[in-house]
Amino acid sequence: MNFQIVEEAALKIKTMEVRGAARIARFAAETLKKFAEMVESNFDENMKKAAEILLNTRPTAVSLYNAINYVMNYEGDNDREKKESAIARAEEFIKWVETAHEKIGEIGARRIKDGSVVMTHCNSSAALSVIKTAYKMGKVVEVFATESRPRMQGHLTVKELSEAGIPATLIVDSAVRYFIEDVDYVVVGADTITANGALINKIGTSQIALAAKEARVPFMVAAETYKFSPKTVFGELVVIEERDASEVAPPEILNLNGVKVRNPAFDATPRDYIDVIITEIGAIPPEMAYLVIKERLGYAVFGTEELKISARHFD
Repeated sequence: MNFQIVEEAALKIKTMEVRGAARIARFAAETLKKFAEMVESNFDENMKKAAEILLNTRPTAVSLYNAINYVMNYEGDNDREKKESAIARAEEFIKWVETAHEKIGEIGARRIKDGSVVMTHCNSSAALSVIKTAYKMGKVVEVFATESRPRMQGHLTVKELSEAGIPATLIVDSAVRYFIEDVDYVVVGADTITANGALINKIGTSQIALAAKEARVPFMVAAETYKFSPKTVFGELVVIEERDASEVAPPEILNLNGVKVRNPAFDATPRDYIDVIITEIGAIPPEMAYLVIKERLGYAVFGTEELKISARHFD
């Protein structure tokens, strides 16, 4: 079986040609759909290998894990039925991604007051959905967007804001506390929401949350339910991805004796710093994260027994 289409997709995710949790999730589902259409025999074996290739690209992105698990929960008594089921589930997941943003935008916008200034970090399609919807309702008058070093995702954000006609100010990450007094709300996206309601997101998010709490500025997280992490229910810690040091420093710095350069891509924000999580099923407190995982993603813990409804073909 030729896995070229999957390997090419994995490279795009790993090198961040495809980035952003929602985009990664949709791209993974689309890739598995295309691959499933190509499989002619040994469906389980080939799909499992394809899933493994994709899973190994971005360890922190739970949206990738959940997308793959959703598709891999296909059913059937033979290869033809399994193929049809996998393709249908991939299409269902893609639809889930498409509709979630609109619902999150509507729900989140209702929580923003008229004439508000909003700050955002990185480049989150869910957070931007809230901001754009609130702007259309006449509630947002300006947005502060961080550069989000070292990959400068904030540049993508201000381009999107500009295209939507929304006044935007690009600031360096270290200027967040300087400008926080001018802000009414912070709205960020999520890479992962843990079972206890903590947020794993682009590096620098926790510092913004701390500044917001100090200034009594509401800190809102826009997160599709497929970004909630079932694995954290069972005690597994979220792996914080560290990317290549060359993203941060030039060779003359990297080659200095005794100097280390570290480049973590994400950090953790405690649930105590989060006012609300906006999902496509409603605005919830962080403490409800476990219920979302149990009811929406089909995972639960009964005593010491683990019940997994998803991932029938992939453990």
